[in-house]
Amino acid sequence: MWFLFSSECHLSQSKLLICITSCLREKYILHCLFLIFLCNRTKDSMYHALTYATILEMQAMMTFDPQHILAAGNTMKEAQAICQRHRKKSSFTKSFTEEELHAEVCYAECLLQRAALTFLQDENMISFIKGGIKVRNSYQTYKELHTVLQSAGYTHGDNHGHFEGGVKLGVGAFNLVSTQTNFIRLCVCVFMQEFGLQQLQEGSAESTFRSFLCNMLLLCYHTFMSFILGTGEGDVADAEKLLQPYLKKYPKGSIFLFFAGRIEEIKGNLDAAIERFEECCEAQQQWKEFHHMCYWELMWCFTYKKHWKMAYFYAEMLSKENSWSKATYAYMKAAYLSMLTEDDCLTFGETALTLFRQVPTLKQKIAGKSLPTEKFAIRKARRYIAEKPIPLPAPPLEMMYIWNGYTVIGKHRDLTEGMLKTLDEAQAKLDSIPKNELSIDDQCLLSLLKGLCLKHLGHQEEAEHYFTLVLCNETQIKYDHYLVPNALLEHGLLCLEQGRKDEAIKLLETAKQNYKNYSMESRTHFRIQAALHKAKGNGENGIHVPSIP
Repeated sequence: MWFLFSSECHLSQSKLLICITSCLREKYILHCLFLIFLCNRTKDSMYHALTYATILEMQAMMTFDPQHILAAGNTMKEAQAICQRHRKKSSFTKSFTEEELHAEVCYAECLLQRAALTFLQDENMISFIKGGIKVRNSYQTYKELHTVLQSAGYTHGDNHGHFEGGVKLGVGAFNLVSTQTNFIRLCVCVFMQEFGLQQLQEGSAESTFRSFLCNMLLLCYHTFMSFILGTGEGDVADAEKLLQPYLKKYPKGSIFLFFAGRIEEIKGNLDAAIERFEECCEAQQQWKEFHHMCYWELMWCFTYKKHWKMAYFYAEMLSKENSWSKATYAYMKAAYLSMLTEDDCLTFGETALTLFRQVPTLKQKIAGKSLPTEKFAIRKARRYIAEKPIPLPAPPLEMMYIWNGYTVIGKHRDLTEGMLKTLDEAQAKLDSIPKNELSIDDQCLLSLLKGLCLKHLGHQEEAEHYFTLVLCNETQIKYDHYLVPNALLEHGLLCLEQGRKDEAIKLLETAKQNYKNYSMESRTHFRIQAALHKAKGNGENGIHVPSIP
């Protein structure tokens, strides 16, 4: 998978090139024989060690299993020690041998991956400090190597492309990921997001060992990060362009089928997306975690289609098999059952009320913090603790908004009209019960979601009316304070579509500056920043990079 350096002897250039070529052919094989092949060389080759540790880390990140995290951490630590043996011994000389340059880039990669595992493994402050130091040291190494690449004295070796690809991957990853996390103050990242994208695009365009990783990171950015944390557009054209060569060469590759499904989902082609995700599950059985990723997306595809029973089925599968967030899965199961009749619920052997009451008991922490989605689900489920609870008006449709799902259904009129009909039914139900302390909260939620549907259907004046309705009731909202900044955000995006740029910026700045400490605040802020970035003419769907003090 990666080219090799032996700790026992230095490979000749011709042998090294032969090794690189053979490893490139094996690049995407993650079956047991390949893992055994890697494991046999992890003690004497830094690239074998790094690759094997990376695969174990992928598994740990997908399972959140403590044993997997511990195994990956120990293996990555050993890989780092092997890289250390090949690093430059003296700090007095500014020149690097080719082997030392590769050792440096591998060492930086090990540091960054060990930091990620540190944040997952322990919740105490010492672990966070240690992880932060690793992140910063990794960043400094990549920064130094980028300087070496730009220096006039740097000479290109036979394996220059692979070294340069590693630097582009690291620099690009830091620029993208630091805009999504709180690490930016630790890393003191000085590159702009656009530069990070450029580095990854250049890295993906070359046939190097890390071009695949550059491609995967770009695909994640276009199909997840910029979609969920941006204005919901994503760069589908770029994602398709990146994916097609891999999908053509590896038509049964699980990861490629997964991204193909995700692209179809973003485009609103739900039947095609479902077919791709099902293909992904059938393609391999060794890594069940890929199945879980597909189950999550399938759950949302059936939510968009209002097939509540099928959505419940995949939420149930996740609840049984995956450990990411049991509370979120229980909440989604309850949400889907709440949309069915009592008779329909009998076939599932559990009720929405029982599940909603379970949600707070399933709370967990990852990297020392509760997941924002989980905290949101717990807050919403608390109303069911009462002896005679007031039901949520349309819980799947609300969580759909949290994950930016209305931009998916908005691409198809029939899906949007179907969701609006469900909201009208929820409104009629709300109007039929006596007023209570939560009536304004529920009314404002329905107004926000109806406004979104109407906006996508082209009824802009009606949509604006519903967004304004949320703002008019701001002082009477009891718990769901997140609705107000989100209504301002959606109103601002509507103004932006109509060409009312100054008004849009004013609404977005109000949402950004005037509201704090509400549910899903970070996610809303990312969306506001993306909208401002777009309004000020800095890009179509990028996420704004905060300034560094």
